[in-house]
This record gives sequence, C-alpha cells and structure tokens, in this order.
Amino acid sequence: MAFSLFGKRGSETKTTDDGKDIELHGDAPAAGEAAPERRGFFDRMRQAVTRTRDSFAESIGSVLALTREVDESSLVELEAVLLAADIGTATARTIVEGLRQRGLRQGIEGGEELKRLLKVELKAVLDGVAREDAVPAALPEVVMMVGVNGTGKTTTTGKLAAYYATQGRTVLLCAADTFRAAAIEQLEVWAARSEAPIIKTKTGGDPSAALYDACTAAKARGTDVLIVDTAGRLHTKSDLMKELDKMRRTAERLVPGAPHQTLLVMDATTGQNGLQQARLFTEAARVTGIVLTKLDGTAKGGIVLAIATELGLPVKFVGVGEKMEDLLAFDSAAFVDSMVR
Repeated sequence: MAFSLFGKRGSETKTTDDGKDIELHGDAPAAGEAAPERRGFFDRMRQAVTRTRDSFAESIGSVLALTREVDESSLVELEAVLLAADIGTATARTIVEGLRQRGLRQGIEGGEELKRLLKVELKAVLDGVAREDAVPAALPEVVMMVGVNGTGKTTTTGKLAAYYATQGRTVLLCAADTFRAAAIEQLEVWAARSEAPIIKTKTGGDPSAALYDACTAAKARGTDVLIVDTAGRLHTKSDLMKELDKMRRTAERLVPGAPHQTLLVMDATTGQNGLQQARLFTEAARVTGIVLTKLDGTAKGGIVLAIATELGLPVKFVGVGEKMEDLLAFDSAAFVDSMVR
C-alpha cells in the first residue's frame, strides 16, 4: 500500500529506545576553512570509498532523481540499492524502517531530503556500536590482532605500529604467528619500516611463549603499546578458542586487563562472505573492534554497516592503500559523507 511521505519538514528527530524524540542537527558550517589535518583526512576517506560512492550514487540517483513525493515504492527501491552496496538485509531493513517512521511522523520533502535523512540513519547505525577503548591501568596497552590468513593482518600490524608512533607512543611488536611460513620474516620487514622493535621466536614455536617474552620486555622497557600478531589458521573452532584463550591468559597474567583491545582484521573485498569467518573469531577471541582492509578496492563498502549491525562491533581502522600511512582511524561522519554525496 502506497503512502505519502511528502509533507511539511520539521526539525529532524530520532526516536530513542525509551520512546523519546531527540532533535538531530546536520553538520554545522564551520567558521572559516576546516583544519588542514581534518581536510586531508576527509579527502583520503573520500578517495578510499570512490568505487563504493560511484556505484551507490548511480543506483540511488535513479531512485531519488526528480522525486517530488517519497512513497512506499521509493523506499522499496532504496532498500534494494542498500542491499546492492552489501549493507546487509538486517541493516537495510532497519534503515528503511527508520525512514518510513520518520516520514509518517514528519513527512519527507522529495529525493534530496530523503538522501539527507538517509545519511542521518547510516551514521546512527555506526554510532550505535561505537565504544571507547579500554584504558590500561598500567603500561603497556596490549593490542591483539586476529583474523584469517590473507586479510592483511600482518601488514596491518606494521601499519598500526606506525600509526601509534605518529601519536608519540612507543611500540613493541610481537611475532606470535609462528605457524604461517614467512610470517615472522614479513613482520620483521614491517617492524623495520615502522622503526618498531620486535620480539620473535622460531617458526613453529609456542605463540604464548613469544607473547610472554614480549609482555616481559614491554614492561621492562616502559613501552606504551604492545601489538601482537597472531596466527590466522582456520582450524576447528575448539582448537582456535583454546589457542587464543591461552594467549589471553598469558597476557593477563603479566599485564592486568590485557589484552585491552582485540582487533579483527577483515578484507572489505570479501563483503558478506567474510562475515561468517568474522563471527567465528568474534566468539573465540572476544573481539572489541574491526580493522577493515582494502576498503579502496571494493564497490561494496557498505559492509562497514553490516559489520555494525550483524556483529555489533565498531570499525576502528580502515586500510585505504599499500603505503605505511594508509591506515586511517575510522570516522563515521567522514565515511557517511564520503559514501553518500
């Protein structure tokens, strides 16, 4: 049944879980130009999602172009566009239902208004799973990197070391992926590039032993951050849980509250296919956040929103290229503004 969402536009609101309407504001114009660092960050995020934006804009344009009255058929078409961007069924339905209810309460004045409100809904999904990083009671902060082989986990570990270094923090790397051939050597290359020291053991050695040595060294040196590269083998679920549990217990025994962050590295180009693997690691490793690599290589960057809804986890960093500096701290406003233009 069609219904009209064409009506008087009031202040933008969103209903909270307790039934209250809160007023939402769009991006307020800044006084003068944006800070160069912020402008540079936004430009890099926009470049990273070029393929997603171009594909999304072409599809959404057919829905919104010359739309004078937004009705049920418009929302059905919009849901199909969201699904094509790999946003996921549950997320797409949640977003469209939010727009439907908003339209029934306030009315939506045409395609441009619908696009603007769509951005509000997209950002709300991402912000809904945002969480503050755990603050360690004592140094080092231990960050454990998990994920299947081939997602760029070891490369991301090196880039993350460089990211923390730009914040003035000292970093130590732990090569605890002792099973994959050449994994230790690969991390050594990235350690040299990021100018971070590394603790390692021999190939085939005990990952927890390497982690023990790394925690001990980090404490003795007064290191700010210890980043642990773990094995990415997808063996049986029980074995995976046992191995990761052993590493967690080792870290916690030496550093209270460790690991403070457990980051799951996912390949954006795998889209929905990567979510099942993500669920396995999320349960086994008590993941606190996602690092999404190769975002610049896919037209389905909507997977960021699927992760938020289906895994209930925030994307903390995104990989946008091959260079050392091509790891960006995720920003929901910059991502949504870059994706929907």
